Amino acid sequence: MAEKKAPSKKASKTPRKQPLAHAAAQAKSDATFQSRLARHHDELRWLYMELYNNGDMFAELCDQMKRFYDERSEKLKKLDAAREASGEWYRSRDMLGMQMYIDNFAGDIPGVEKNLDYLERCNVNYIHLMPFLDTPSDKSRSDGGYAVSDFRRVKPELGTMDDLAHLADKCHDRGISLCMDFVMNHTSDEHEWARRARAGEGEYMSRYFFTADQGLIDQYTRDVPQVFPTTAPGHFTYLPELGQSVMTQFYPYQWDLNYRNPRVFNEMMYNFLFLANQGMDIIRIDAVPYIWKQLGTNCRNLPQVHTIVRMMRMISEIVCPGIVLLGEVVMAPVEVVPYFGTVEKPECHMLYNVTTMATTWNSVACRDTRLLRRQLETVCSLPHEYTFLNYLRCHDDIGWGLDYATLSDWGMEEVPHKHYLNEYFQGHTEGSVSRGELYNADPITGDARFCATTASMCGIEAAGFEGDAQAMDVAIRKDIMLHAYLLAQSGLPIIYSGDEIGQVNDYTYKDDPEKAEDSRYIHRGAFPWDLVKNVRSKKTVQGRIFGALSKLEGIRRDEKIFDADAQTEIVGYSDPAILWMRRRMDGRTLDAVFNFSDEDRTLWMPEEGEYRDLATGEVDEFQTFELSAWDFRWYVH
Repeated sequence: MAEKKAPSKKASKTPRKQPLAHAAAQAKSDATFQSRLARHHDELRWLYMELYNNGDMFAELCDQMKRFYDERSEKLKKLDAAREASGEWYRSRDMLGMQMYIDNFAGDIPGVEKNLDYLERCNVNYIHLMPFLDTPSDKSRSDGGYAVSDFRRVKPELGTMDDLAHLADKCHDRGISLCMDFVMNHTSDEHEWARRARAGEGEYMSRYFFTADQGLIDQYTRDVPQVFPTTAPGHFTYLPELGQSVMTQFYPYQWDLNYRNPRVFNEMMYNFLFLANQGMDIIRIDAVPYIWKQLGTNCRNLPQVHTIVRMMRMISEIVCPGIVLLGEVVMAPVEVVPYFGTVEKPECHMLYNVTTMATTWNSVACRDTRLLRRQLETVCSLPHEYTFLNYLRCHDDIGWGLDYATLSDWGMEEVPHKHYLNEYFQGHTEGSVSRGELYNADPITGDARFCATTASMCGIEAAGFEGDAQAMDVAIRKDIMLHAYLLAQSGLPIIYSGDEIGQVNDYTYKDDPEKAEDSRYIHRGAFPWDLVKNVRSKKTVQGRIFGALSKLEGIRRDEKIFDADAQTEIVGYSDPAILWMRRRMDGRTLDAVFNFSDEDRTLWMPEEGEYRDLATGEVDEFQTFELSAWDFRWYVH
């Protein structure tokens, strides 16, 4: 029998090193978590106890935060550390976003991954994937993905959670960030909680708002504005099997969550952290102003909402500090800004600049930028730390939530002005080149919202249909000018998928019974991949727009004057059709000038001097310059 050899010293050391190295790494990781927790613990506990007065549930929350931190991949932890070190990475001037529906753009999540080369070609490094979590199988009850049935499952037709994590991983390899919608206010009536509540289980009924008190329902109806008074009137839906009504502020199949119940808050935070661990970088908090209900109020923007968002910010900074919270606050400006929190106690990292978007299109229709100037002046006066997400169009309709008190001083009253805007953008007024359709039109009040793609609103659809080359030149120039204006603002610019090639309205939605009643699908058409080949030719609409936007995006990326910390102001030029934005940085000044008019203009610079046109690179000395209708200049000196 052969004698056994003693293991060599080298061999005996190998198995001991690995556990020691792992233990050291784990100790370092644990120390990082404990350091972050210690930084926020006292404030987080104070706010939690103030809201819920439940120490056991707070202890559970802390335990679960540690669990999700431990489950976070090493690659994501390294990204967290890099972002913490760089600070406010989302404010970089090289950030450019694109919003898309996965199925419209590429069929499914693996399809998006296959087309990352195209997105990089578009200079995009931030992708907002429209809602992709599981929803009711009946698409008419999915509300475009905002009726979530399972927060940890992807719609089967779009892929799997593994596909999502794989896409995020590949995006991170390319320096691309992913944004998703986190629907906090409600669940689908097919969510497990809702099904168990419908079955009469008290634990799950307490996660929603149930009542059989008609007086309470009447009081709520009196005090709280309706979200969709024409398409989904009322605030409650009666369930005959329970003999009670459940709160459904948005649609009857979307049950409002009861955040007075700490179990709801905790479980939704666990869902949030689960999704963050799949590699999501920006979490868009949907309908955040609505999440706390209190009788006797309008249930909008209550103090408890800010407490919840502040706690959410701290939870993310403890577990996954590379994450950015994007607040969807479609409110008046005075109600939007508080969602930034304070510099010392921040809430959302970014907010939508929704009022500026609507006022921009008002300026297009009126050829008058005075109201836009006022709103941009307000934005310019805010602390530089406040970061807005800027856009021309998105997946939703345009609501005319304008400053009518100011407009009335200029002779524009609310009801007739809204009527004019809707008529203009449908192409019904003289001189209008826009095409589109109304959404949620109320025949009694005459109020309505509007839907169309950017290209169709600028006249590209009309010019193409009529075969008018001259009109097409103006329409393309208008489209490019508006994007130049978007890129000149401080904040993160985001383009709606298809705008980079001038995609026009898609009227085929009317042939689909599940979509025909919702005109928002007019700008949610399938991405026209057959037109992408045209971007190589400057003779095509696609090539002219794609080339111009690529050039402007490159300039913004390369020129420090577009930094988020640049000093910005709005110049009070005498002609109301002219929007004049000025940026200053490191001794240089950018005059960004935009002509919101159907007529050419001769304009005066503040003083004669030498100016460089950033778009053309040409340098000239002058004091007056010509600006064509719907054109712009980026002059730097």
